[in-house]
Amino acid sequence: MSEDDINTEEYPTEIHDYLAAFEKSLRCVDEMLKTMMSVSRSELLQKLEPLEQAKMDLVSVYTLNSMFWVYLATQGINPKEHPVKQELERIRTYMNKVKEIADKKKASKLDKGAASRFVRNALWEPKAEDEHTSQTPAKGKKRK
Repeated sequence: MSEDDINTEEYPTEIHDYLAAFEKSLRCVDEMLKTMMSVSRSELLQKLEPLEQAKMDLVSVYTLNSMFWVYLATQGINPKEHPVKQELERIRTYMNKVKEIADKKKASKLDKGAASRFVRNALWEPKAEDEHTSQTPAKGKKRK
């Protein structure tokens, strides 16, 4: 028997593609962790703005809790009944708050002066005819 025959007999062939994708994902996670671990946390945080620091911390915590979720599932424990579910929901809430703050930062700011001029000009009211003619300069040539 070849090694491929032994491997296909150990688990149903229908899940082979799922397992291959899972293995590929694990390799990607491993590479990212190696990259993150190559730089000290304090060095990394010094290069980031406070909002980016918060995002990084939340992603790290969410990833750890998600991996613990998977671990519980592999051990036959229902993670939906474990406190890790509430922790993931709590982290997701904070992630949404950080996203709102980031969106507010990106939103354009109102130039109050320009807005008031725009409204004032949009609400222009015509004046009496004699006032209008007295304020308009003559249409002839200007002399220097």
